[in-house]
Amino acid sequence: MPPLLGPITLIFYFFAAISIGLALVSLRGGVRFVRYFQSELAKDYPEFTPFATVFVPCRGVDQGLKENISSIFAQDYPEFEIVFVSDRANDPAFAVIDEARRSFAGESGPTMRFVISGPATDCGQKVHNLRAAVTKAASQSEVFVFVDTDARPSPNWLRALVGPLQDPNLGATTGYRWFVSIRGGLASHLRSVWNAAIASALGERLEKNFCWGGSTAIRRETFYQRKVTEHWRGTVSDDFALTCALHEGDLPIKFVPQCLTASVEDCTLKELIEFTTRQLKITRAYAAHLWRGVLIGSVLFVLVFFGGIALVIARALLGLSFITPLALLLIIFALGSMKSHFRLRAVSEVISDPRIRSFGTTWAQLTLWPLASLLYLYNALAAMFSRQITWRGITYELKSPTETVILSRESD
Repeated sequence: MPPLLGPITLIFYFFAAISIGLALVSLRGGVRFVRYFQSELAKDYPEFTPFATVFVPCRGVDQGLKENISSIFAQDYPEFEIVFVSDRANDPAFAVIDEARRSFAGESGPTMRFVISGPATDCGQKVHNLRAAVTKAASQSEVFVFVDTDARPSPNWLRALVGPLQDPNLGATTGYRWFVSIRGGLASHLRSVWNAAIASALGERLEKNFCWGGSTAIRRETFYQRKVTEHWRGTVSDDFALTCALHEGDLPIKFVPQCLTASVEDCTLKELIEFTTRQLKITRAYAAHLWRGVLIGSVLFVLVFFGGIALVIARALLGLSFITPLALLLIIFALGSMKSHFRLRAVSEVISDPRIRSFGTTWAQLTLWPLASLLYLYNALAAMFSRQITWRGITYELKSPTETVILSRESD
Protein backbone atom coordinates (compact mmCIF):
# COMPACT_ATOMS: atom_id res chain seq x y z
CA MET A 1 0.00 0.00 0.00
CA PRO A 2 1.34 3.48 -0.87
CA PRO A 3 2.29 5.29 2.36
CA LEU A 4 -0.26 8.07 1.94
CA LEU A 5 -3.25 5.91 1.02
CA GLY A 6 -3.96 4.84 4.61
CA PRO A 7 -4.12 8.40 6.04
CA ILE A 8 -6.13 9.55 3.01
CA THR A 9 -8.62 6.75 3.63
CA LEU A 10 -9.00 7.74 7.29
CA ILE A 11 -9.50 11.39 6.32
CA PHE A 12 -12.12 10.29 3.81
CA TYR A 13 -13.97 8.31 6.50
CA PHE A 14 -14.01 11.37 8.77
CA PHE A 15 -15.42 13.75 6.18
CA ALA A 16 -17.75 11.10 4.75
CA ALA A 17 -19.33 10.79 8.21
CA ILE A 18 -19.82 14.57 8.28
CA SER A 19 -21.33 14.46 4.79
CA ILE A 20 -23.75 11.72 5.77
CA GLY A 21 -24.83 13.76 8.79
CA LEU A 22 -25.42 16.80 6.58
CA ALA A 23 -27.27 14.64 4.05
CA LEU A 24 -29.60 13.39 6.79
CA VAL A 25 -30.33 16.98 7.81
CA SER A 26 -30.94 17.85 4.17
CA LEU A 27 -33.24 14.85 3.75
CA ARG A 28 -35.24 15.98 6.77
CA GLY A 29 -35.59 19.34 5.01
CA GLY A 30 -36.90 17.53 1.93
CA VAL A 31 -39.53 15.76 4.03
CA ARG A 32 -40.57 19.10 5.54
CA PHE A 33 -40.79 20.54 2.02
CA VAL A 34 -43.25 17.81 1.01
CA ARG A 35 -45.29 18.22 4.20
CA TYR A 36 -45.47 21.97 3.68
CA PHE A 37 -46.75 21.44 0.14
CA GLN A 38 -49.39 19.00 1.34
CA SER A 39 -50.47 21.29 4.17
CA GLU A 40 -50.77 24.37 1.95
CA LEU A 41 -52.59 22.54 -0.83
CA ALA A 42 -55.15 21.33 1.70
CA LYS A 43 -55.87 24.84 3.04
CA ASP A 44 -58.87 26.83 1.89
CA TYR A 45 -58.00 30.52 2.17
CA PRO A 46 -60.85 33.06 2.39
CA GLU A 47 -61.59 34.81 -0.88
CA PHE A 48 -59.39 37.88 -1.34
CA THR A 49 -59.22 39.23 -4.88
CA PRO A 50 -58.65 43.01 -4.89
CA PHE A 51 -57.79 44.77 -8.12
CA ALA A 52 -54.20 43.86 -8.97
CA THR A 53 -51.56 45.19 -11.33
CA VAL A 54 -49.29 42.58 -12.91
CA PHE A 55 -45.94 44.00 -14.03
CA VAL A 56 -44.09 42.14 -16.78
CA PRO A 57 -40.58 43.46 -17.56
CA CYS A 58 -39.50 42.54 -21.09
CA ARG A 59 -36.32 42.45 -23.11
CA GLY A 60 -36.12 40.20 -26.15
CA VAL A 61 -38.06 37.04 -26.95
CA ASP A 62 -37.89 34.05 -24.60
CA GLN A 63 -38.59 30.51 -25.68
CA GLY A 64 -42.36 30.01 -25.63
CA LEU A 65 -43.01 33.71 -24.98
CA LYS A 66 -46.42 33.68 -26.67
CA GLU A 67 -47.60 30.74 -24.55
CA ASN A 68 -46.19 32.35 -21.41
CA ILE A 69 -48.00 35.63 -22.03
CA SER A 70 -51.20 33.82 -22.96
CA SER A 71 -51.14 32.07 -19.59
CA ILE A 72 -51.08 35.48 -17.87
CA PHE A 73 -54.05 36.68 -19.91
CA ALA A 74 -55.95 33.52 -18.99
CA GLN A 75 -55.76 33.99 -15.22
CA ASP A 76 -58.88 33.06 -13.23
CA TYR A 77 -59.09 36.39 -11.43
CA PRO A 78 -61.93 38.95 -11.32
CA GLU A 79 -60.16 42.20 -12.22
CA PHE A 80 -56.55 42.94 -13.00
CA GLU A 81 -54.38 44.86 -15.40
CA ILE A 82 -51.08 43.97 -17.03
CA VAL A 83 -48.30 46.50 -17.50
CA PHE A 84 -45.63 45.41 -19.97
CA VAL A 85 -42.45 47.44 -19.76
CA SER A 86 -39.28 47.53 -21.85
CA ASP A 87 -36.42 49.92 -22.43
CA ARG A 88 -37.24 50.31 -26.12
CA ALA A 89 -40.34 50.73 -28.25
CA ASN A 90 -39.06 48.31 -30.90
CA ASP A 91 -38.56 45.44 -28.47
CA PRO A 92 -39.53 42.31 -30.46
CA ALA A 93 -41.31 41.01 -27.36
CA PHE A 94 -44.07 43.59 -27.90
CA ALA A 95 -45.06 42.07 -31.25
CA VAL A 96 -45.32 38.62 -29.68
CA ILE A 97 -47.36 40.01 -26.78
CA ASP A 98 -49.74 41.73 -29.19
CA GLU A 99 -50.14 38.48 -31.13
CA ALA A 100 -50.90 36.61 -27.90
CA ARG A 101 -53.52 39.22 -26.99
CA ARG A 102 -55.24 38.95 -30.37
CA SER A 103 -55.40 35.18 -30.15
CA PHE A 104 -56.69 35.18 -26.56
CA ALA A 105 -59.86 33.07 -26.56
CA GLY A 106 -61.52 34.48 -23.43
CA GLU A 107 -64.69 36.53 -23.70
CA SER A 108 -63.04 39.27 -21.70
CA GLY A 109 -59.55 39.78 -20.45
CA PRO A 110 -57.42 42.11 -18.43
CA THR A 111 -56.63 45.60 -19.59
CA MET A 112 -53.05 46.05 -20.67
CA ARG A 113 -50.65 48.83 -21.44
CA PHE A 114 -47.09 49.23 -22.65
CA VAL A 115 -44.51 51.39 -20.89
CA ILE A 116 -41.18 52.46 -22.41
CA SER A 117 -38.65 53.06 -19.66
CA GLY A 118 -35.60 54.02 -21.71
CA PRO A 119 -32.10 52.64 -21.07
CA ALA A 120 -30.85 52.21 -17.52
CA THR A 121 -27.78 54.18 -16.46
CA ASP A 122 -26.96 53.22 -12.88
CA CYS A 123 -28.88 50.00 -12.14
CA GLY A 124 -30.03 46.78 -13.81
CA GLN A 125 -32.30 47.25 -16.81
CA LYS A 126 -35.02 45.08 -15.27
CA VAL A 127 -34.94 47.16 -12.08
CA HIS A 128 -35.04 50.36 -14.13
CA ASN A 129 -38.03 49.01 -16.05
CA LEU A 130 -39.91 48.16 -12.85
CA ARG A 131 -39.21 51.54 -11.27
CA ALA A 132 -40.79 53.18 -14.31
CA ALA A 133 -43.69 50.72 -14.51
CA VAL A 134 -44.94 50.96 -10.92
CA THR A 135 -45.70 54.65 -11.41
CA LYS A 136 -48.20 53.68 -14.13
CA ALA A 137 -50.36 51.38 -12.01
CA ALA A 138 -54.08 52.15 -11.99
CA SER A 139 -55.24 54.22 -9.03
CA GLN A 140 -57.59 51.47 -7.83
CA SER A 141 -54.84 48.85 -7.74
CA GLU A 142 -54.31 47.41 -4.25
CA VAL A 143 -51.75 44.71 -5.04
CA PHE A 144 -48.58 44.76 -7.14
CA VAL A 145 -47.62 41.48 -8.79
CA PHE A 146 -44.34 40.78 -10.60
CA VAL A 147 -43.83 38.04 -13.15
CA ASP A 148 -41.06 37.27 -15.65
CA THR A 149 -41.53 36.59 -19.34
CA ASP A 150 -39.96 33.13 -19.06
CA ALA A 151 -42.60 32.01 -16.54
CA ARG A 152 -45.74 30.09 -17.53
CA PRO A 153 -48.13 30.37 -14.58
CA SER A 154 -51.13 28.10 -14.09
CA PRO A 155 -54.66 29.58 -14.43
CA ASN A 156 -55.04 29.83 -10.64
CA TRP A 157 -51.62 31.43 -10.09
CA LEU A 158 -52.73 35.02 -9.54
CA ARG A 159 -55.60 34.09 -7.23
CA ALA A 160 -53.32 31.83 -5.15
CA LEU A 161 -50.53 34.41 -4.99
CA VAL A 162 -52.75 37.30 -3.91
CA GLY A 163 -55.08 35.39 -1.56
CA PRO A 164 -52.79 35.13 1.51
CA LEU A 165 -52.22 38.91 1.41
CA GLN A 166 -55.57 39.23 3.12
CA ASP A 167 -53.37 39.08 6.22
CA PRO A 168 -52.07 42.68 6.48
CA ASN A 169 -49.13 41.52 8.61
CA LEU A 170 -47.69 39.57 5.68
CA GLY A 171 -44.95 41.34 3.74
CA ALA A 172 -45.25 39.51 0.44
CA THR A 173 -46.07 36.19 -1.17
CA THR A 174 -43.81 34.38 -3.59
CA GLY A 175 -43.53 31.37 -5.82
CA TYR A 176 -40.47 30.07 -7.58
CA ARG A 177 -39.45 28.68 -10.96
CA TRP A 178 -39.14 25.06 -11.98
CA PHE A 179 -37.39 24.44 -15.29
CA VAL A 180 -39.29 22.04 -17.55
CA SER A 181 -37.23 20.68 -20.43
CA ILE A 182 -38.87 20.50 -23.86
CA ARG A 183 -36.63 18.08 -25.72
CA GLY A 184 -34.47 16.91 -22.84
CA GLY A 185 -30.71 16.84 -23.03
CA LEU A 186 -28.06 16.87 -20.33
CA ALA A 187 -27.67 20.65 -20.10
CA SER A 188 -31.42 21.31 -19.79
CA HIS A 189 -31.96 18.57 -17.22
CA LEU A 190 -28.90 19.65 -15.22
CA ARG A 191 -30.16 23.23 -15.08
CA SER A 192 -33.46 21.99 -13.67
CA VAL A 193 -31.68 19.89 -11.04
CA TRP A 194 -29.35 22.79 -10.15
CA ASN A 195 -32.30 25.16 -9.77
CA ALA A 196 -34.36 22.66 -7.77
CA ALA A 197 -31.95 22.91 -4.85
CA ILE A 198 -32.87 26.59 -4.46
CA ALA A 199 -36.59 25.93 -4.74
CA SER A 200 -36.54 23.55 -1.79
CA ALA A 201 -34.93 26.25 0.39
CA LEU A 202 -38.37 27.90 0.55
CA GLY A 203 -40.97 26.65 2.98
CA GLU A 204 -42.80 27.16 6.25
CA ARG A 205 -40.23 29.45 7.91
CA LEU A 206 -41.60 32.81 6.80
CA GLU A 207 -38.66 34.78 8.19
CA LYS A 208 -36.21 32.70 6.10
CA ASN A 209 -38.07 32.92 2.80
CA PHE A 210 -37.06 35.22 -0.04
CA CYS A 211 -38.91 36.84 -2.91
CA TRP A 212 -38.43 35.54 -6.43
CA GLY A 213 -38.95 38.40 -8.87
CA GLY A 214 -40.61 36.09 -11.40
CA SER A 215 -43.61 35.40 -9.16
CA THR A 216 -44.15 37.81 -6.26
CA ALA A 217 -47.11 39.78 -4.90
CA ILE A 218 -47.10 42.62 -2.37
CA ARG A 219 -49.75 45.05 -1.16
CA ARG A 220 -49.34 48.45 -2.80
CA GLU A 221 -49.40 50.06 0.63
CA THR A 222 -46.61 47.80 1.87
CA PHE A 223 -44.58 48.41 -1.30
CA TYR A 224 -44.45 52.14 -0.64
CA GLN A 225 -44.19 51.91 3.14
CA ARG A 226 -41.05 49.80 2.77
CA LYS A 227 -39.71 52.23 0.11
CA VAL A 228 -38.98 49.44 -2.35
CA THR A 229 -38.19 51.80 -5.21
CA GLU A 230 -35.44 53.34 -3.08
CA HIS A 231 -34.07 49.89 -2.25
CA TRP A 232 -34.00 49.23 -6.01
CA ARG A 233 -31.77 52.26 -6.60
CA GLY A 234 -28.34 51.20 -7.89
CA THR A 235 -29.08 47.46 -7.82
CA VAL A 236 -29.25 44.81 -10.52
CA SER A 237 -31.37 42.37 -8.50
CA ASP A 238 -35.01 43.31 -7.99
CA ASP A 239 -35.81 40.31 -5.79
CA PHE A 240 -32.82 40.53 -3.44
CA ALA A 241 -33.56 44.22 -2.87
CA LEU A 242 -37.26 43.57 -2.28
CA THR A 243 -36.42 40.78 0.16
CA CYS A 244 -34.03 43.08 2.00
CA ALA A 245 -36.66 45.82 2.27
CA LEU A 246 -39.14 43.41 3.82
CA HIS A 247 -36.64 41.78 6.19
CA GLU A 248 -35.55 45.20 7.44
CA GLY A 249 -39.17 45.84 8.39
CA ASP A 250 -39.52 42.39 10.01
CA LEU A 251 -42.24 41.54 7.51
CA PRO A 252 -42.59 37.83 6.70
CA ILE A 253 -42.57 36.38 3.19
CA LYS A 254 -44.92 33.50 2.47
CA PHE A 255 -43.99 30.84 -0.06
CA VAL A 256 -47.11 29.70 -1.91
CA PRO A 257 -46.56 26.20 -3.36
CA GLN A 258 -49.45 26.66 -5.82
CA CYS A 259 -47.36 29.45 -7.38
CA LEU A 260 -44.39 27.28 -8.22
CA THR A 261 -44.17 28.29 -11.87
CA ALA A 262 -42.94 26.37 -14.88
CA SER A 263 -40.24 27.82 -17.13
CA VAL A 264 -40.63 25.70 -20.24
CA GLU A 265 -37.42 25.90 -22.23
CA ASP A 266 -34.19 24.15 -23.14
CA CYS A 267 -30.63 25.39 -22.89
CA THR A 268 -27.19 24.64 -24.26
CA LEU A 269 -24.17 23.86 -22.11
CA LYS A 270 -22.92 27.41 -22.63
CA GLU A 271 -26.27 28.86 -21.56
CA LEU A 272 -26.29 26.56 -18.52
CA ILE A 273 -22.88 27.81 -17.38
CA GLU A 274 -23.81 31.45 -18.03
CA PHE A 275 -27.11 31.21 -16.14
CA THR A 276 -25.81 29.36 -13.08
CA THR A 277 -22.67 31.47 -12.76
CA ARG A 278 -24.66 34.69 -13.07
CA GLN A 279 -26.94 33.55 -10.22
CA LEU A 280 -23.99 32.92 -7.92
CA LYS A 281 -22.31 36.21 -8.82
CA ILE A 282 -25.52 38.03 -7.97
CA THR A 283 -25.80 36.05 -4.74
CA ARG A 284 -22.25 36.98 -3.74
CA ALA A 285 -22.93 40.67 -4.41
CA TYR A 286 -26.22 40.82 -2.48
CA ALA A 287 -26.07 37.97 0.05
CA ALA A 288 -22.42 37.08 0.60
CA HIS A 289 -23.25 34.78 3.53
CA LEU A 290 -25.32 32.58 1.23
CA TRP A 291 -22.52 32.49 -1.32
CA ARG A 292 -20.04 31.43 1.36
CA GLY A 293 -22.38 28.66 2.45
CA VAL A 294 -22.62 27.39 -1.12
CA LEU A 295 -18.85 27.53 -1.53
CA ILE A 296 -18.08 25.64 1.69
CA GLY A 297 -20.83 23.09 1.19
CA SER A 298 -19.92 22.34 -2.41
CA VAL A 299 -16.19 22.07 -1.59
CA LEU A 300 -16.95 19.53 1.13
CA PHE A 301 -19.29 17.48 -1.05
CA VAL A 302 -17.07 17.46 -4.13
CA LEU A 303 -13.99 16.43 -2.14
CA VAL A 304 -15.87 13.64 -0.36
CA PHE A 305 -17.97 12.32 -3.21
CA PHE A 306 -15.70 12.65 -6.22
CA GLY A 307 -12.58 12.20 -4.11
CA GLY A 308 -14.21 9.08 -2.69
CA ILE A 309 -14.78 7.73 -6.19
CA ALA A 310 -11.08 8.24 -6.91
CA LEU A 311 -10.21 6.50 -3.64
CA VAL A 312 -12.39 3.49 -4.47
CA ILE A 313 -10.78 3.19 -7.90
CA ALA A 314 -7.26 3.51 -6.45
CA ARG A 315 -7.89 0.83 -3.82
CA ALA A 316 -9.44 -1.48 -6.39
CA LEU A 317 -6.46 -1.11 -8.74
CA LEU A 318 -4.09 -1.87 -5.88
CA GLY A 319 -6.04 -4.97 -4.93
CA LEU A 320 -7.13 -3.48 -1.60
CA SER A 321 -10.58 -3.67 -0.05
CA PHE A 322 -12.85 -0.85 -1.20
CA ILE A 323 -16.17 -2.07 0.21
CA THR A 324 -16.33 0.42 3.10
CA PRO A 325 -15.62 3.62 1.11
CA LEU A 326 -17.95 2.42 -1.65
CA ALA A 327 -20.70 1.77 0.89
CA LEU A 328 -20.30 5.27 2.33
CA LEU A 329 -20.54 6.78 -1.16
CA LEU A 330 -23.68 4.79 -1.90
CA ILE A 331 -25.26 5.99 1.35
CA ILE A 332 -24.50 9.62 0.46
CA PHE A 333 -25.89 9.12 -3.04
CA ALA A 334 -29.02 7.35 -1.79
CA LEU A 335 -29.80 10.09 0.73
CA GLY A 336 -29.45 12.79 -1.93
CA SER A 337 -31.61 10.85 -4.37
CA MET A 338 -34.30 10.37 -1.73
CA LYS A 339 -34.47 14.12 -1.16
CA SER A 340 -34.71 14.69 -4.91
CA HIS A 341 -37.53 12.16 -5.08
CA PHE A 342 -39.50 13.88 -2.31
CA ARG A 343 -39.00 17.27 -3.93
CA LEU A 344 -40.09 16.07 -7.36
CA ARG A 345 -43.14 14.36 -5.88
CA ALA A 346 -44.21 17.62 -4.25
CA VAL A 347 -43.65 19.68 -7.39
CA SER A 348 -45.60 17.24 -9.57
CA GLU A 349 -48.68 17.94 -7.45
CA VAL A 350 -48.58 21.59 -8.50
CA ILE A 351 -47.22 21.73 -12.05
CA SER A 352 -49.51 19.81 -14.40
CA ASP A 353 -47.08 19.56 -17.31
CA PRO A 354 -46.72 15.80 -18.02
CA ARG A 355 -43.01 16.27 -18.74
CA ILE A 356 -42.53 16.70 -14.98
CA ARG A 357 -43.52 13.05 -14.54
CA SER A 358 -41.56 11.69 -17.50
CA PHE A 359 -38.91 9.04 -17.10
CA GLY A 360 -36.21 11.42 -18.34
CA THR A 361 -37.06 14.09 -15.78
CA THR A 362 -37.33 11.58 -12.93
CA TRP A 363 -34.04 9.93 -13.84
CA ALA A 364 -32.29 13.30 -14.11
CA GLN A 365 -33.55 14.52 -10.73
CA LEU A 366 -32.49 11.30 -9.02
CA THR A 367 -29.05 10.96 -10.58
CA LEU A 368 -27.67 14.33 -11.71
CA TRP A 369 -27.61 16.10 -8.36
CA PRO A 370 -23.91 15.27 -7.69
CA LEU A 371 -23.05 16.98 -11.00
CA ALA A 372 -25.17 19.94 -9.90
CA SER A 373 -23.06 20.17 -6.73
CA LEU A 374 -19.91 20.14 -8.87
CA LEU A 375 -21.41 22.93 -10.97
CA TYR A 376 -22.23 24.90 -7.81
CA LEU A 377 -18.56 24.72 -6.86
CA TYR A 378 -17.51 26.06 -10.25
CA ASN A 379 -20.11 28.86 -10.02
CA ALA A 380 -19.03 29.84 -6.50
CA LEU A 381 -15.35 29.94 -7.49
CA ALA A 382 -16.16 31.99 -10.60
CA ALA A 383 -18.07 34.44 -8.39
CA MET A 384 -15.00 34.76 -6.17
CA PHE A 385 -12.89 36.15 -9.00
CA SER A 386 -15.35 38.20 -11.04
CA ARG A 387 -18.30 40.53 -10.45
CA GLN A 388 -19.18 40.95 -14.11
CA ILE A 389 -22.38 39.45 -15.50
CA THR A 390 -24.14 39.61 -18.84
CA TRP A 391 -27.92 39.60 -18.65
CA ARG A 392 -30.15 39.93 -21.70
CA GLY A 393 -27.48 41.57 -23.80
CA ILE A 394 -26.22 44.02 -21.17
CA THR A 395 -22.94 43.57 -19.29
CA TYR A 396 -22.79 44.83 -15.72
CA GLU A 397 -20.20 45.09 -13.00
CA LEU A 398 -21.67 44.55 -9.53
CA LYS A 399 -19.65 47.03 -7.51
CA SER A 400 -21.74 46.66 -4.34
CA PRO A 401 -25.36 46.01 -3.34
CA THR A 402 -26.14 49.65 -4.12
CA GLU A 403 -23.79 50.34 -7.04
CA THR A 404 -24.04 48.83 -10.51
CA VAL A 405 -21.96 49.89 -13.50
CA ILE A 406 -23.19 49.22 -17.05
CA LEU A 407 -20.19 48.23 -19.13
CA SER A 408 -21.78 47.56 -22.51
CA ARG A 409 -25.00 46.84 -24.42
CA GLU A 410 -25.62 44.71 -27.47
CA SER A 411 -26.97 47.72 -29.33
CA ASP A 412 -24.04 50.00 -28.33
